[in-house]
Amino acid sequence: MKKTFFTLTLGVLLTTRLALAQTADYAILPKPARLDEQKGEFSVGSNLTLVLEKENADVRKLAESLAAQLKASAGISPKIKTGKGGSNSIYFDTEQSDKLGAEGYFLKVSPKQVVITAQEPKGFFYGMQSLLQLMPAEVFSPSVVSTVKWKVPACYIEDKPRYSYRGLHLDVGRHFFPVSFVKKYIDMIALHKMNTFHWHLTEDQGWRIEIKKYPKLTQLGSQRKETMAGRYGDNKYDGTPYGGFYTQDEIREVVRYAQSKYVTIIPEIEMPGHSMAVLTGYPELGSSADKIVPVATKWGVFDDVLFPREETFTFLQDVLTEVMDLFPGQYIHIGGDECPKKQWKESRFCQELMKREGLKDEHELQSYFIRRIDQFITAKGRRMIGWDEILEGGLSPNATVMSWRGTEGGIAAAKQKHDAIMTPGGFCYLDHYQADAKTQPIAIGGFTTLEKAYSYEPTPAELTPDEARHIIGVQGNVWTEYMRIPEYVEYMTFPRAIALAEVGWTEKDRKNVDDFKQRLELHKKRLDYLNLNYFGAPINGKFNYQWPKETAQKK
Repeated sequence: MKKTFFTLTLGVLLTTRLALAQTADYAILPKPARLDEQKGEFSVGSNLTLVLEKENADVRKLAESLAAQLKASAGISPKIKTGKGGSNSIYFDTEQSDKLGAEGYFLKVSPKQVVITAQEPKGFFYGMQSLLQLMPAEVFSPSVVSTVKWKVPACYIEDKPRYSYRGLHLDVGRHFFPVSFVKKYIDMIALHKMNTFHWHLTEDQGWRIEIKKYPKLTQLGSQRKETMAGRYGDNKYDGTPYGGFYTQDEIREVVRYAQSKYVTIIPEIEMPGHSMAVLTGYPELGSSADKIVPVATKWGVFDDVLFPREETFTFLQDVLTEVMDLFPGQYIHIGGDECPKKQWKESRFCQELMKREGLKDEHELQSYFIRRIDQFITAKGRRMIGWDEILEGGLSPNATVMSWRGTEGGIAAAKQKHDAIMTPGGFCYLDHYQADAKTQPIAIGGFTTLEKAYSYEPTPAELTPDEARHIIGVQGNVWTEYMRIPEYVEYMTFPRAIALAEVGWTEKDRKNVDDFKQRLELHKKRLDYLNLNYFGAPINGKFNYQWPKETAQKK
């Protein structure tokens, strides 16, 4: 009996060690749909050639970026040509296949050559991300590493995403972040095969996008007199003016950069709530043209909101026209969340409008507001997204719902045959604590571990197959009330965003949290070369995450 137990235990240990060894060779994140390990390895040497099956400008750019990365990290300069792939080559092979789709790829690594097969450039891009993750982690080094054996383990991969929408959000209204960091954030989105950057550009605490027709949005709305310091309940402020915004040229620069990484940017322009930064410069769009409305310095929800006047709709149409000229993606996010109805209830104009339009309450008045905006966006050939509050009072005909207050909003939208993106706070809000709050820098609250984020299943079980197809994806949200510096955004976002990337890409029957964590441990070395300050990174201790105590003033 003891001998049998010993044999079984030894077998388990050997199997575990073998699995870990295999994981070390094939630590791809997110996990591919199919990966067959094979014998041998491909050597990345000075005689490497990158070969395009046929000339394509976008695929050539991908080959050029791969060549540049290999030159920077391995010190080799592969040639790029068009034709047939041969020995010592990475071959970009275009093929039409039902298994591929727009974002799918095949990757075959043999001792002789590497073949990436895809239908479209974005498929080649994702295949290239997997190839890079099969190489030594040093491939992500910004300088040449000469002590590494540049090998790729042999394998065959068939891969494509589970969901068409795989997003990561960033709030720049509460705290503003420079273009250089936004680009780095997009790099991380792309590396992990997410395809959407949700850019939250306006808030009560700051308007961050230049609008030529309404200069006071940035002249006044982008600046606040001070910022909350420390915890919300402390009611302390730093006494320091704070501001920043992106020029339209900077927006175009970021959009072009994202396009090169096959990332679509969805801009968010909040309405009718979370609009105090608008009312600072244009108070006539709110309850009274005579009211002084400062840019908010406190976090939270405020009664000052946009009113459904014709002047307001003209203003918003003008703003959205400029926004749509900057962002070519199909979606425009209009917020629609956390809009208090107090001022509307107290307004003679609003009450008369409700009677005239046959609206039974202020929730239906908000629906009227959102429908007006939806009609305009649809007429421009775009699609509107809003937070799940846009369901209240009746859902606008063409709206896509982003479900954040749990999953109910997404379920309701899908049952009404509207597309939904799942981002429930308990799983997808990356501003929540990820470890014991006593050991962490200040955060807004909540508790979402890496394991909990990874456990999320976006498609609710209660939906029929026809309804379930309206769940188009999943997104991680990063609200920045307490994130003053880019490094704190990185600390809170990663690696939990990587877990959500696998939720969005990998079929649920392929997921395993222990396997994910093993691959992640190896992946962290890549993130170190990329100088990412993820939770647990060696560089965590270099930064001051807390608000400087000497500047905090009691109010």
